[in-house]
Amino acid sequence: MIAIITGDIINSEKHPSSIWIDLLKQYFNTFGASPMNWEIYRGDEFQLKVTKKNALFTAIRIKAMLKSIKGLDVRMGVGIGLETYIGKGVTESNGPAYQRSGRNFETLKESKVNLSIATGDKGHDRTLNLMLKLALDFMDDWSVVSAEIVTLVLDNPEDSQKEIAQKLGIKQSAVSQRLKRARLDLVLEVLAYYEALLIEE
Repeated sequence: MIAIITGDIINSEKHPSSIWIDLLKQYFNTFGASPMNWEIYRGDEFQLKVTKKNALFTAIRIKAMLKSIKGLDVRMGVGIGLETYIGKGVTESNGPAYQRSGRNFETLKESKVNLSIATGDKGHDRTLNLMLKLALDFMDDWSVVSAEIVTLVLDNPEDSQKEIAQKLGIKQSAVSQRLKRARLDLVLEVLAYYEALLIEE
């Protein structure tokens, strides 16, 4: 079982790609080399192969990273399932994970939702996507500073607020305020629920 994230950058045409493409490539490289593990194509679309356990965390981490650039956002369809054919690259490979991710991604614009997941289990999907819809209500509104602090915390889960304050060059009280504003506690609860759900399988 693997997970495929298919996405595209929202408002990419208003920003030179040099602003975000290196950030994306740098992060994607932590999952392995292109084109077997990830590809960026048609200018602002991408596909990334990750583990089932990391799928939702990775999608939220990509969102926070891109929203830390003013005016940018991302639309992503996550698909979980088997990989039945390995091609020359991730965009040429196939299997239920790829099909679910692609179909899921295609429905996003219509449903005006920026993140959705397809696990192959209708009950799981309904619960997870309702939770995501509610979480996107504030995640879509993350400011640059909120997105920046979410990215930092997701990358350094062991860091104390004091250590994060030092990294950002701000006071600890400001870190606490920013985390509250970003509703990071709720994001982490959704991620914990997702992980627990998948362990039961």
